[in-house]
Amino acid sequence: MGISVPTISAALRGELNRRRVDAMIERWSRKNERLCGMKLEVIGREYARVKTPHVLMSNHQSNWDIIALFRAFPQTLRMVAKQEMRNLPLLGRAMEDAEFIFVDRGDRERARAAIDLAKDRIKSGVNIWIAPEGTRSKDGTLGRFKKGGFALALDTGAPILPCTVVGTGEVAPVGTLRLRHGLPVRVRFYPPISVSDYSHERRDELLTRVRDVIQDGLEEEKESLRAME
Repeated sequence: MGISVPTISAALRGELNRRRVDAMIERWSRKNERLCGMKLEVIGREYARVKTPHVLMSNHQSNWDIIALFRAFPQTLRMVAKQEMRNLPLLGRAMEDAEFIFVDRGDRERARAAIDLAKDRIKSGVNIWIAPEGTRSKDGTLGRFKKGGFALALDTGAPILPCTVVGTGEVAPVGTLRLRHGLPVRVRFYPPISVSDYSHERRDELLTRVRDVIQDGLEEEKESLRAME
C-alpha cells in the first residue's frame, strides 16, 4: 500500500517516469529493510555497475529477495513477476505502471508477449531481473531453471549478471507470514556472462553455465553465513 497508491496516483496524473519510480522503489525497499532489521551485505557490487542493460538472474528463496536485490543493485531494475501478482488489488496495477513485467507461463501466447515487452524494456535501458527457478525454493536448494530468461538474453544480446541471495529464506520462511528480525542477508554479484558466443541452439549450455555459477556461489555463501552464526 505504501508504494502502490503513490505510484498509481502519479500515473493517473501523468507524472510517473522511470527516474521517479526508481526513487520510489529505493525508499520502499530501504523502509522494508529497516522493518525487519535485515543486516544486508553486498559483495561484488562493482559487477552490478553496468553500462548497458543486463539480465540479472538469481536464486529465489523468499519474497524478501525483492527487498534485498532492490537495495543491492545500484541501477534501474525491474522484475519479471508471476501473472498472479498482476491480479492483486492495487499492487498489480502499481507494478504495471512502474514497468514491471508479468508472465503467464500457462499461456504460451501471453508468455511470448511478456518476453517481447521485456525486450522493449531492455532496449530502453532497463535491467531485467528474472528468477529462473520460477518459484521460491522450499528448502533453500537451487531448483531446475526455466529457459525463458535465456531466450530473452539471446534475443537482445544483453549479458547475464549472475547473483546469489542468501539469508532471505530465514527472514521470511516459506509457508508463514512471520518475519524473523535482525538476521544477516548476503547478496553477491558475479562477473557478467556474455551471450555473444552462444546461440539458441546452444541455449542449454548457457543455462548450465549460469546455473553452475549460482549453485557454486550459493553453497559458498551458505557456508560463510553459517560460520558467522
